Amino acid sequence: MSRILAGTDCGKTHHHCLALDSDGNTLLSRRVANDEPELLKLIGDVLGLADGREVTWAMDMTGGEPALLIALLVNHGQELVYLPGIAVNRATDSYRGAGKTDARDAHVIADQARMRRDLQPIRPSEDASIELRLLTERRVDLVADRTRTTNRLKALLTSMFPALERTLDMGTTGALLLLTGYQSPAAIRRTGLRRLTTWLANRKVRNPDSLAAKAIEAAERQHTAVPGETAIAKMVHTLAREVMALNEKIAETDKLIEGRFREHELAEVIQSLPGIGTVLGAEFLVAVGGSLEAFPTPDRLAAFSGVAPAPRDSGKVSGNLHRPQRYHRRLQRVFYTSALVSIRCDPNSRQFYDRKRAEGKRHVQAVLALARRRVNVLWALIRDRRCYTITPPVTTSA
Repeated sequence: MSRILAGTDCGKTHHHCLALDSDGNTLLSRRVANDEPELLKLIGDVLGLADGREVTWAMDMTGGEPALLIALLVNHGQELVYLPGIAVNRATDSYRGAGKTDARDAHVIADQARMRRDLQPIRPSEDASIELRLLTERRVDLVADRTRTTNRLKALLTSMFPALERTLDMGTTGALLLLTGYQSPAAIRRTGLRRLTTWLANRKVRNPDSLAAKAIEAAERQHTAVPGETAIAKMVHTLAREVMALNEKIAETDKLIEGRFREHELAEVIQSLPGIGTVLGAEFLVAVGGSLEAFPTPDRLAAFSGVAPAPRDSGKVSGNLHRPQRYHRRLQRVFYTSALVSIRCDPNSRQFYDRKRAEGKRHVQAVLALARRRVNVLWALIRDRRCYTITPPVTTSA
């Protein structure tokens, strides 16, 4: 059936749309501002060219900059498909010419949509999925900031007071509280064990006597002040405060994620699988778009997650399996991390992992194999809308 393919090269301020007919002839090529009146005019002009033919809109992004255009197309009942940017980049090399323009990219997107039938449809996201995506992305940013600040804090403390840096665990609240009050060995020695223990206990630090004893012991091993100690001590105090503030923000974000995740209809099913908590469950829902409509089989979900090996066979070489290069990184993290945790808390996962280790698999290979198996389990649980049980349910034949 004859149809029109509208390829859109998306940008922040402007999009370039190019429409082709089924024979590859250009019907329209226009640069439009990312503004509702101009986008509505573009949609109307393309639909005017259709003359009863179906119109398929293809673009290289599924959210962010083209969010307004996608919303308008969804409201008009249009078909949307997604062509990844890396596919556009590689396909461009097979077309004539060496230039790089938005119009050329839009033509490549439209022409690829004309020839291919395996492109993923772009489905409108639910409000719940959008909110979870924003919260999980915010959490990723906060964790990255905390990691960077903690590393900087450790580096500065090592340059001034290496014994204390080796003693403290920066992942605990007690260590951070100690650094907000005392940073240099001389200050800790002047305070003394009794006063330091009382100071920590008043701030609700767990095991204040043990932490104070470790700090005093580290201070007794260094009696030399390094150059710039006063300035370094001030910076250590500031960074410790920043890490504590980031910990509070991450905790608040986790509560928001948990509350929104538990409102989803699949939350109970997803969280029933050992190893998946509220954060990993929320990241799973974000990655799949809130449902498994785009994944008719568990194999499709496993390939998208990057836990299914990709063959690299050629000639007489067969069975040459490697890790795929294109997959959803965060979704792979969900399955790998949850599989790692499930080894400790789920007997079925532990049995599968031990069997793979007995077959000669390395630790990472065994965990990846377990993650691949758990994709099948989670897909089936969501399909049947039932929770995970250690003992499989008894099936009866018709």
